[in-house]
Amino acid sequence: MAEPYLRLGVLDHRHLDARAANNAGNAGVILCERRFRAKINLRGKPIKKFLDAVRKALGVALPKTPNSTVTTKDITALWLGPNEWLLVGRPGAEGGMVEALRQELASQHVAITDVTEGRTIIGLTGSNARDVLMKGCSLDIHPRHFKPGDCAQSALAKALIILHQTSGDSGIEPTYDIYVERSFADYLWIWLEDAALEYGLAVTKG
Repeated sequence: MAEPYLRLGVLDHRHLDARAANNAGNAGVILCERRFRAKINLRGKPIKKFLDAVRKALGVALPKTPNSTVTTKDITALWLGPNEWLLVGRPGAEGGMVEALRQELASQHVAITDVTEGRTIIGLTGSNARDVLMKGCSLDIHPRHFKPGDCAQSALAKALIILHQTSGDSGIEPTYDIYVERSFADYLWIWLEDAALEYGLAVTKG
């Protein structure tokens, strides 16, 4: 990992901080990049010994229900498969997370991979956030079927993503985290900006 003072966000060339508005006004869609969040891919057999060790290491109970998430003060765990999770933490926390997991899981057959630099997170919110997603994603994200705390792997405008709804019950503006591979981040940002123009677009700091 690069020294902190040399580290560049995936979308830094778009000067999002300079474009960020203090007040989104009447914008129906608000975008941001959540830069540098720690991301650890974890694989292991979801037996009690494994789940207990992860909880001891990071203080989070891994979700066992498909396409669900668990969030604590510092970490969000996303279910990706029967034996796979994505653990997301504060910027710069990836080294400590990996070390803690390796210590507690040393005697078990697991895979712990730091994928922090492989993806970025685009934050999407606003009264028309769902409308934008529906332009390019085949998931059923109606509030009856996709709710706060749900996540899913899918494609958005042909870019592979993980979609996580972080807040917004029926009738309340939803907020989503869109995990996209580094190589597709610029393309997807451009697509989201274009898809949002008809609703009014604002950029904020992540």
